[in-house]
Amino acid sequence: MTKRILPLFIAIIALLGAAGLGISKSGAGDKIRVLIIDGRNNHNWKDTTPFLKQQLEGTGKFQVSVATTPPNGARAEDWGSFKPDFSKCDVVLSNYNGAKWEPEPVRKSFEQFLNEGGALVNVHAANNAHKGWIGFEEATGLLWRGNKDGARLYLDEVGKLLKMEIGKGPGAGHGPQHEYIVQTRDSSHPITKGIPKEWLHGKDELYHGQRGPAKNMNILATAFSDSKKGGTGVHEPMIWTIPVGKGVAVTNVLGHVGGNAKKMPAMKCVGFLTLVARSCEWAVTGKVTIPVPENFPDDKKVSLVD
Repeated sequence: MTKRILPLFIAIIALLGAAGLGISKSGAGDKIRVLIIDGRNNHNWKDTTPFLKQQLEGTGKFQVSVATTPPNGARAEDWGSFKPDFSKCDVVLSNYNGAKWEPEPVRKSFEQFLNEGGALVNVHAANNAHKGWIGFEEATGLLWRGNKDGARLYLDEVGKLLKMEIGKGPGAGHGPQHEYIVQTRDSSHPITKGIPKEWLHGKDELYHGQRGPAKNMNILATAFSDSKKGGTGVHEPMIWTIPVGKGVAVTNVLGHVGGNAKKMPAMKCVGFLTLVARSCEWAVTGKVTIPVPENFPDDKKVSLVD
């Protein structure tokens, strides 16, 4: 059984690439401090982290640093060196997909960072991470989890937001990678203002059936999960925001990159990059000054950075 959730708040969060996107660099003022966290991921974080860093810094609006966790299989004592100082950043960009961070003080410090006004932006499989960490799961809302691990949200053919309860329907999954239309659901939000209503995303996984607490979510963009492509036949959330205390979390499940990072059409998509950069700016400042580049994709043609 599904039930309609009212009201439907839909907003858009975005991200901007860098050189080659046609985006003006910032003028005077301090740069936004971004901390990318990586180190464990079933995706190619060793190539995507430097790429995201380059793209964000190319806008002229961000100063980016990186914190890398111990690798898979590390001993408990190896986590002693993982001590990110969240007070020295404005937003954490998570490129991490692994077990919850072992040092509990780090988890508590991160939760405090968010609750006191910090920001989190999850990219692609980052919402697969930290199973059992309630603070992260509440901030992320929908995650790569089984159908017994939380509720599910989706939109029907007329755009009504529906909720599927725990244990009913599919859990998280995706069909084969393909190009697909991303649909903006709130053109008035600062992040999405000027973004096309529909735009064609580069070849990517299309997540469906995601599960979690699913509370206080503003769904910013969706994509139709075509049953002919192994999907669910409904519009699945792609980008959303959740308030966390005085802070905010943004999740963007676009951007798959596997072992071959030479082409990576999903992450090199101008739409994806624009949304990530604008998301980072909005999550920290509450406004967006990064313009929509002239080469932003339309509903017929994908646009990739070189």
